[in-house]
Amino acid sequence: MRTNLAIQDTAILDSQHIGDIKGALGTVRVDDNVTRKSWRSRILTLLAIMGPGLIVMVGDNDAGGVATYAQAGQNFGTSLLWVLLLLVPVLIVNQEMVVRLGLVTGVGHARLIFERFGKFWGAFSVGDLFILNVLTIVTEFIGIRMAMSHFGVKPWVSVALASILLIGMTATGSFRRWERFMYVMVIANFLVIPLVLMTHPTARPVVTGFLQPGVHGGFTSDALLLIIGMVGTTVAPWQLFFQQSNVIDKRLTPRWLSYERFDTVIGSVVVVVAATALIVTTAFAFQGTTLAGQFVNAGTVIAGLSLHVGVVAGDLFAIILLNASLIGAAAVTLSTSYAFGDVFGTKHSLHRNIKEGWSFYVVYGIIILVSAGIVVIPHAPLGLITTGVQALAGILLPSATVFLLLLCNDKAVLGPWVNRPWLNIIGSVIVGVLVVLSLILAIATFFPSVNVQVLSLVSAGVLFVGLVAAGLVWYRRRSPVKPMYGEEDRHTWRMPPLGKLPKVIWSPTQKLAMATLRGYLVIAVIMLVVKIVQLSIGG
Repeated sequence: MRTNLAIQDTAILDSQHIGDIKGALGTVRVDDNVTRKSWRSRILTLLAIMGPGLIVMVGDNDAGGVATYAQAGQNFGTSLLWVLLLLVPVLIVNQEMVVRLGLVTGVGHARLIFERFGKFWGAFSVGDLFILNVLTIVTEFIGIRMAMSHFGVKPWVSVALASILLIGMTATGSFRRWERFMYVMVIANFLVIPLVLMTHPTARPVVTGFLQPGVHGGFTSDALLLIIGMVGTTVAPWQLFFQQSNVIDKRLTPRWLSYERFDTVIGSVVVVVAATALIVTTAFAFQGTTLAGQFVNAGTVIAGLSLHVGVVAGDLFAIILLNASLIGAAAVTLSTSYAFGDVFGTKHSLHRNIKEGWSFYVVYGIIILVSAGIVVIPHAPLGLITTGVQALAGILLPSATVFLLLLCNDKAVLGPWVNRPWLNIIGSVIVGVLVVLSLILAIATFFPSVNVQVLSLVSAGVLFVGLVAAGLVWYRRRSPVKPMYGEEDRHTWRMPPLGKLPKVIWSPTQKLAMATLRGYLVIAVIMLVVKIVQLSIGG
């Protein structure tokens, strides 16, 4: 009775999204209002609540991430480590906003975009997310195939076994069991530590790489595109959809926001440590060898480590690649199933068994099987798919971050939890930088002969002028903010049912900005399709 009443008072779409928090490492009762005063009680609560932030971050170090970081180390040594430090605040700020949206609204990212921005943007975002996620999962299976082939396993066997594992661990009808499976892969992620130690790294180049921005060999076009690739593989659209839905599925509420924020920070640190270890591994393993600066793919890295460091090092890298591919496939596929359930209003919770949530699990299974099937098709254009994923992710990133920032300033959606002014400033800078990087990547993909250095300088100048102009406009139009809610109201406030939300009214400036964004996305996607067709014909 309490559950039904709670759903009527909020926008929550699935009854299984209300109840006890049953995490991999503990339980918190739905009616738990006890103040945590001791460190022991706080740590136990954190252990029960943490998971979504850690998983989404480690899942971001997927097959594409492993290959990108390995390339950075092999081709540019430790000189690009500073990029990772810059990405930490980006990760934390972006994911904190989706955590807040999830806990306060109880509705997934896809549904909120439909409700607040209309059918075009909703269909565009979810449609492109679906296509991008399927292609991304294909790259995860490419990683699985590559890693398992190192151990002599045939492609169809490795792909089939991975598919069975991914579907089996998800369709258990228990959120706790699923999260424990994911924790096993999170722990396996730390195999990068013994791997990097095997290359005998020295501290000075690593410290210099973090603290002294620069690029070994200079800021060439290849270096700039790799930096953009590092940003793209670390900040991906699927992460926003996944964590917002996953915190809802875990039954977290605003009361536990501080714990989930800490979970996200821990995940950010873990992902940067792992990325650092991969860069340092290939930097020190291949320095002074003929393989330095000659990255081809993750498979050649495995062979190179086996030759120059030892067979065990090659085996470890293959296992790390396999693990990264599995956790990436699991998280990316789940974000798609969550979005499907959100948009079509079907039951979408890991707490449900197959009979209760059949559509949720069917979508998950179909995506896994289709992606796996593509990888084992003879002469499938796997390299073209990988290139297309990187370009499409770069194109979609601006719209995803713009929607995120707009939603977090929507008082009807977040009430007392809307962004603070300082967070909007940081968020606007992040959005601006991501838009510029997306534009550079798109142009470089469509027009390979373009001078990326000049393009980057011009884009940076335009971004700076745009941010300054926007800041001046905001400063002149700002009005004193009167607090409408007390601290107690913040912890009890939840977004009302979607049908009760007032209609969004956009200013002429906002309409122009959204029309510009729509035009950019449509043109960029059309050009990407044309480019892929040209490459496929040329191949």
